[in-house]
Amino acid sequence: MKVAILAGGVGTRLVEETEVKPKPMVAIGGRPILWHIMMYYAHYGHQDFYVALGYKGEVIKRYMTDYSTLHGDLTVNFCTGEITHHNNGVAQFPWKVSLVETGEATLTGGRIKRLAPYLGNETFMLTWGDGVSDVNLDDLLAFHRTHGKLATLTAVRPPARFGHLDLHGDRVATFTEKPQTSEGWINGAFFVLEPGVFDYIDGDMTQWEREPLERLARDGQLMAYKHNSFWQCMDTLRDKKLLETLWENGKAPWKIWE
Repeated sequence: MKVAILAGGVGTRLVEETEVKPKPMVAIGGRPILWHIMMYYAHYGHQDFYVALGYKGEVIKRYMTDYSTLHGDLTVNFCTGEITHHNNGVAQFPWKVSLVETGEATLTGGRIKRLAPYLGNETFMLTWGDGVSDVNLDDLLAFHRTHGKLATLTAVRPPARFGHLDLHGDRVATFTEKPQTSEGWINGAFFVLEPGVFDYIDGDMTQWEREPLERLARDGQLMAYKHNSFWQCMDTLRDKKLLETLWENGKAPWKIWE
């Protein structure tokens, strides 16, 4: 199945990193978070990617075009300029990656609509280029196919930033350090969508999270797949450090590939 990834945002709350690169290129464990997301989808057999570029899109293009050179053995003939690849380090990844310029100022809905000619008239997946999860994509897709609606989003409970208190008057009945399951449901991306959703997007200045999703909900065309396990976006430097720590300690829940 085709997978659309929105990778054109500026990432103003990660300015320490995003002055020189788009947020999806911020590294976790030495690899861009975009790579982690693609590896996750590929584990479930989805390897046809359509990446919507915007802010500093050339950085993503350069990374993708240089990937095989940087991760495989090669011989460079300085006399002829010929480059010969050996033991290609990316042969294990039969990916096809389309990098689509969708405009630096284009909003999320506009980026999705600009991908329409590439995605065609078929069901597709969509997510943001700055968040990881351990959502079971097979179960997500199966859920989408049961209800017959245009759109499914993955509903998640955001990680709490502070300890959770249950109070009985002034007495603390229970204390839980930063629970995830006590928070309310939010949109965690990891969508499955039908091509009919393009009709809900007016143009470049449409924000997907506003009018399109609101209208889909009003029309009874938006369903939620509830995911109670791990989900984490990378909005801030604190989020990045959290993901780095999970990766470095071998406890990254999204790392399900070998």
